[in-house]
Amino acid sequence: MEIIGVEIPPLNSHEILVRNEMTTLCRSDIATYSGKRIESTPTILGHEVVGRVYEFGANASRTDLRGTHLQIGDRVTWGIFASDPASEMSMRGMPQKGADRFKYGHERLAAGKTLHGGLSEFMILRPHTPIIKIAEEVPVPVAAITNCAVATVAGALRLAGSVKDRRVLISGAGMLGVLACAMAREAGARRVGAMDIDAGRLDMARRFGADHTIKLPRDSDPPIEVESVNPNTIDHRNSVDIVIEASGVPSSMEKTLEMMAIGGIAVWIGAVSPCRPVNMQAEHIVRNLISIRGLHNYNTEDFRNAVEFIEMAHDAFPIRELIHDHFTLDRIDEAFRYAISINPFRVGVRL
Repeated sequence: MEIIGVEIPPLNSHEILVRNEMTTLCRSDIATYSGKRIESTPTILGHEVVGRVYEFGANASRTDLRGTHLQIGDRVTWGIFASDPASEMSMRGMPQKGADRFKYGHERLAAGKTLHGGLSEFMILRPHTPIIKIAEEVPVPVAAITNCAVATVAGALRLAGSVKDRRVLISGAGMLGVLACAMAREAGARRVGAMDIDAGRLDMARRFGADHTIKLPRDSDPPIEVESVNPNTIDHRNSVDIVIEASGVPSSMEKTLEMMAIGGIAVWIGAVSPCRPVNMQAEHIVRNLISIRGLHNYNTEDFRNAVEFIEMAHDAFPIRELIHDHFTLDRIDEAFRYAISINPFRVGVRL
C-alpha cells in the first residue's frame, strides 16, 4: 500500500462528496492485499465505509433512499454500487450486476475516476448510488459494516424467504455468519444453529442468537462423517429448513445439503473465491425439492433493510465487539497484516 496526496476534483453536477470516518477491511480487501484476488491497479481499496456529507454537486439529490432530506454534516452509508435503476438487471432486482454498474473499492484509478475507495479521507459518490442517512446512535464501527456484511446477510434472508418458525442453520460463524444468526433470530426463526471449525466463533454465534452449535474438525475439507458432529447439538438429517452458507468451504456446502429437510432452501454467499467443485447427489436434490440460490453483494432493498436492522439492533447484540478499530490510515499495512495474522471478525481503519 502507498499513501499519496491528490487534489479533490470539482464535483460533477450529480455527485456527492463524503468525508470518510471509518472503513472496515472486508474479506475481499484482504484477499486482494494478499494476492488471492486480482483487481485492476492502482486502486483504492475499501467499500465497508461510513462518512459524513461534505459537499453536494449542483444538481445532486438531497433525498436519501428512505426519503429523508440530506444536508452537509449528515452521517451516511451507501451501497457498494452505483447502477442505473432503469437498466435491465436493475429492473430484475439485481442492480449490483448492471452492465453499467460502478463498484466502490474495486475500480482502477484513472483520469476523471478517483476517490472511489474507502481507504481515503474522501469519497465521491456517483449518480444512482443508494445512500441512507444512518442514525447517530449507531457506533461508527458498527455503521461501517452495514453496507457490505449486514446488507449481504439481508439479501441472503430475502432469497431464503420467510424464516419465521423455520429451522435455520448458519454455516460459517465469521462476520457474515454471526450477523445471520442475529438477523434470523430477530426474524422469528424457530431454531438457529451455527456450524464452524472454531470454538471461539461458535461462542460468539451463541451470543448472537444461535440456540446450538456444531464444531467441525479443522481438517474438514474431506467429506465430514456424521459421527464427528456433537450429537447433543442437532439432529443430523432432514433437520434444517433454511441454510445460509457463509463459509465458502465445499465440504460444508456438501454436509449442509445432506442435513436439509424436504423443501429446504440453501443460500450460498461465502464462495466468492475459486474452490474445488462441490459434490452433490442430484437425486437427493430432486427428490427432496431442495433449492440452492447464490448471492453476490446485494440489491437496494437489502441495503435499506440492513440499515434498519442495525439501527434497531445495534445495542441488542455485541456487534461493536466484532470490530478491532485501533488503526489509522498511516498504519494501513499494519492493519492488513493484523487482519491476516490474527483473523478477527473485522479490522477497522479510522480516517
